[in-house]
This record gives sequence, C-alpha cells and structure tokens, in this order.
Amino acid sequence: MLEQAKRLAGIDDRVVVKIPCTQDGLKATKALSEEGIRVNMTLVFSPVQTLLAAKAGAFYISPFIGRLDDVEYGAGDDVVEASLQIIDNYLFESEILYASIRDVNHVMHAAMIGTDIATVPFEILEKLVQHPLTATGLNKFLEDWKESGLELPA
Repeated sequence: MLEQAKRLAGIDDRVVVKIPCTQDGLKATKALSEEGIRVNMTLVFSPVQTLLAAKAGAFYISPFIGRLDDVEYGAGDDVVEASLQIIDNYLFESEILYASIRDVNHVMHAAMIGTDIATVPFEILEKLVQHPLTATGLNKFLEDWKESGLELPA
C-alpha cells in the first residue's frame, strides 16, 4: 500500500491517495500523512472509524452513506453527524467527504448537516436542478412572452 500510494502521490501535488479503513490502511495513512501525502480514508461506516482515521492523519474521511442507508435509511446521516462532531470536538483537520450518494435527498442532507465535500454522480447533479414547478413556470413565461408580441432588441 505504501509503495503504491507513494507512486500515485508522485504523479502530481493534487493527488489524494485513497486508502481503505483497515488496520493496515490506518498504519499506511499515519505513515503517508507524516510524509505530507494526503489520504482519503475510504470505506468508513462508523463514527469510531472516523476517529481512527482522523487520528491517523487522513486528509479526507469518506463515510459511505448509500451503503449505510441500504441497510437502514438515515443511518448514513447519523454516522456523518457523529463524525462531524468528533472532528469538531478534537479540532482535527480532516474533512468529511459524503460518499456513495444515491439520490437528491442525500445531497440535501449532506448540505444540511454541514459535510465538507460530497461526491455526486452526474445523473444526480442533473436531477438537482429539476422541479416540476420550474418547468411549468418556464413554459408559462414563454407563453406570456409570445402573447406579448414583443421582440428582443438586436
């Protein structure tokens, strides 16, 4: 893990290496963070894993909300809220990355509870702007414009 992480980090200063939240992953994260290599601790499913990842020096910590919610809806937000509290309690510099987003409500919840970052699939991003009243309103505006007989200046 360390060898691969160092190779990946050497590609560019912007690279953040993704490491799983395991015993070996935590050891690797500690060593890498001490060398200034940023780590995204992934496959996090509990607040205590967040604590361990933050203590190891993870730059990002990624609770997998969708997978948690597959087991019990709302469980993901509970983990993120507790994780944010842990980060705040101990003034860790780690940021919480709201991962495994499955729907528009996940995006809203991520924003409402104050996560630092969210990874949002493109199809969900497209849905964020959509609302039936927006489409209806736009159609009404266009109809009104046509009825007005006005034209845009050239």
